Amino acid sequence: MANLSVNHFKRRIWQCNKIPLNLNIFAISVFAAIFFVFDVSEASKGLSSSIPSHPGALPFHSFTGVKKKELKAKQEMGSDNGSVRKLSEQKDRKLEKLEAGLAKARALIREAMLRPEQIAPLDDADYVPQGHIYRNPIAFQRSYHLMERLFKIFVYEEGEPPLFHFGPCKNIYSMEGVFINLMEINTQFRTQNPEEAHVYFLPFSVVMILEHLFHPVIRDKAVLGRTIGDYVQIISERYPYWNRSHGADHFILSCHDWGPRATFYVKELYFIAIRALCNANISEHFNPKKDASFPEINLVTGESTGLLGGNPPLNRSNLAFFAGGMHGKIRPSLFQHWKNKDKDVLVYDTMPEGVSYHETMKKSKYCICPSGWEVASPRIAEAIYAECVPVIISQQYVLPFSDVLNWDSFSVQIELSEIPRLKEILMGISDDEYIRMQERVKQVQRHFVVSNPPKRYDVFHMIIHSIWLRRLNVHVK
Repeated sequence: MANLSVNHFKRRIWQCNKIPLNLNIFAISVFAAIFFVFDVSEASKGLSSSIPSHPGALPFHSFTGVKKKELKAKQEMGSDNGSVRKLSEQKDRKLEKLEAGLAKARALIREAMLRPEQIAPLDDADYVPQGHIYRNPIAFQRSYHLMERLFKIFVYEEGEPPLFHFGPCKNIYSMEGVFINLMEINTQFRTQNPEEAHVYFLPFSVVMILEHLFHPVIRDKAVLGRTIGDYVQIISERYPYWNRSHGADHFILSCHDWGPRATFYVKELYFIAIRALCNANISEHFNPKKDASFPEINLVTGESTGLLGGNPPLNRSNLAFFAGGMHGKIRPSLFQHWKNKDKDVLVYDTMPEGVSYHETMKKSKYCICPSGWEVASPRIAEAIYAECVPVIISQQYVLPFSDVLNWDSFSVQIELSEIPRLKEILMGISDDEYIRMQERVKQVQRHFVVSNPPKRYDVFHMIIHSIWLRRLNVHVK
């Protein structure tokens, strides 16, 4: 296991290509949720009594923090002088000031939600959100600008690469490494002063823990619990911030299928902390009020160059297209009804020899995106990159950035039971409506593009914005 207790750990900026990786081994709008701010203030009740029986019933109890209670006890026993009390009061004032700033931001966003027609868009030379791809473009723009101006993230220094501060930047789990790497070198949101941070990032990679510590024969999944549990224990002993909120203002990020499982071993991570996950599955206790869904993006080369763009809408010869393995609960039905059944609906388990997967996407009107073993699929981002209207077939999946994006405006979503009628449903969409949806796919593309260095409103910034919204749902005392 990596050394987690280096006293003077010097940060090394690890680039994504330095360590090779073997990869063999009902959305709830947070814009609506910010009307209900969870107060985090009383630690004495403990966590065990607060674990909910189902997602969406999460009771955020008030936590003052264990450290503060211990300090108060020392003061009452006379074992402390006035300097410690003064230091505590200074920290309390800093936290109160930070929370006051969040309260103002919350009020401004709420105003934009309730009266969008009375508020003019902010001047922005780069981009002004507008149109049907957004649930509320005015509220989104205001929230985004407030995030850029205020939001600060502290990255814990403890831990060494490759398990910490590093992740894969190629293939299906690339977003773990992309985000960690970009966050490590970020100067806009990252702060070196934990006292001014709104959230605290636990920079471990589930992919790398499994790659380096998971034995393919023994298959001891508890290695996740030991590694992550030890890490949380170390940062909770060295810093007051975890105990202050029981993790409510901390976040982790994982694109691995086992991302939710990895957090289960530390109950505060699972039920209280912010979890940014690709595998955003309601049936696995993903809670949209506190957890953030972000896209699974398969970067074969480590970048999106060459993947963006496609044929004009009237020059797409295929009605619908899918290629992929038959696994999970949805794909068997798709193959049963459409594999080799129709020249307009192309469904393959293996691409024909000499036929390009990405080029076929670029020539298709609709790209079928069914869930496999897990709810998330990289095909959604691939379809958006190819300017192909996604046809999403999933169950209990919270779509990426769905607190901001209106997925109904640029995608088709069908139920498992509707697969036999797939062609009928798609043919029933008029040419005018298809063209409108395809134009919206092109518009929303900017929010899914991986940029290095990051660009405003790209996928890196959208992930941070999702975390910002969840932090607005918490009041730490």
